[in-house]
Amino acid sequence: MNTQQPPGSKTNGTAQDFEFLWFSRLFGRPVCAGHIRNRLGKLTDLVFQLTEPHPAAVGIYLEHGWGKPTEFIPWDRVIKIDRDAIFVKPPDSGASYPPFVEQKGWILIDQHLMGRTILDTDGRTVEVVNDVHLLFSKGRMIIVHVDASFNGFLRKWGLGSVRWIKDRLISWRYVQPFSVEDAVSTDTVSLSVEKDQAMDLPGEDLADVLEVLSGEQQEAFFSALDSEKAAETLTHAEPRAKRQLIAGLRKERAYTILSELSIPQLAELFSVLPHEEREKLTGLLPAEKVERITKILAEGEVTARELMSQEYVTLPKDTSVAEALAHIRKRRPEYQAISYIYVVTELNTLVGVVDLRELVLAEDVSRLEDIMATSVVGAEEDDTSEDLVELFNKYHFRTIPVVDTHDHLLGVIHHNDVKHDLMARA
Repeated sequence: MNTQQPPGSKTNGTAQDFEFLWFSRLFGRPVCAGHIRNRLGKLTDLVFQLTEPHPAAVGIYLEHGWGKPTEFIPWDRVIKIDRDAIFVKPPDSGASYPPFVEQKGWILIDQHLMGRTILDTDGRTVEVVNDVHLLFSKGRMIIVHVDASFNGFLRKWGLGSVRWIKDRLISWRYVQPFSVEDAVSTDTVSLSVEKDQAMDLPGEDLADVLEVLSGEQQEAFFSALDSEKAAETLTHAEPRAKRQLIAGLRKERAYTILSELSIPQLAELFSVLPHEEREKLTGLLPAEKVERITKILAEGEVTARELMSQEYVTLPKDTSVAEALAHIRKRRPEYQAISYIYVVTELNTLVGVVDLRELVLAEDVSRLEDIMATSVVGAEEDDTSEDLVELFNKYHFRTIPVVDTHDHLLGVIHHNDVKHDLMARA
């Protein structure tokens, strides 16, 4: 998310002056007490208080090495930031400021942010913080962005004049340390999006985040997700993470998450759990579901009958596009269930299929029979998961209907359910 002003810009006048700065360009800059000749040392780090909506600078951290104590210069002692040096008021007493002491809610940019992992808010995979974008105005400094681009990496190594690609700025409001205490007390802090932003990310990306978090962080992150998102994330998690997450769930929470999973997803989950955990979870499920799950786990060859779902949308062929869209909005099915509209007769015979994208683009007055595909690819009840994989690989559909010998629609197979079944038996 780019700023409205280019980095380093200033307004005219004095009352409204502001400047955007890169931490990489402040790092190592001389810090002088009152005069350029009175040099205290080089800026080692900047210390911020984690406040809303943006962290505010509380001081400058100086490290001298060679066994010498550190120094902490409170931010209210900063006079100005020049291109060649940072000027501060001289210490009130003695030749140096007191040593730095960590405080709760404080975070150091270089120590706790630079090089740490961050979940891209565009829904991609984990990236790295290569630089931090700061706003300096009226003596106050705040964090406004982090930069995940290669340009930040170049600036970090003093090659700021080389600009290969566009800066990848991510607003701080989308970036929060997962835990203030972890950020301050450890060097393994991971960054994540805020809870509301996490709900919009794909489950596979959230599962990747779980892999880099410690046990307590992992449990806290997972507990922040609603049941639907938690279930989606759980299906993509590695077996070890699955076991850890399930073991820490309360009974009520486990029930709501399990209710969001399909039969094949439940079978895949149960296949990696210890016997004791599996027994506890089966007690939360209806007997019919337990029977189907047990059959999938017991059989060497799983068929479409066990894998198929009843989550799909059917309508008669004389339904108008406007009526179909209204039906979907009123019913509000799960998003996995609305890739296609299956067109059926009164006897539930499958006669056509309409891709949701075609439906949205069609005229409201058009009828489903005008836009449906009549050569429907379907699976039979006894088709194995290997047969289903062949169908998905050949036609690249998101779901495939299951029909009997008379083309009566029995259910649908979701691509992910076939994938989860194969993984469980691999």
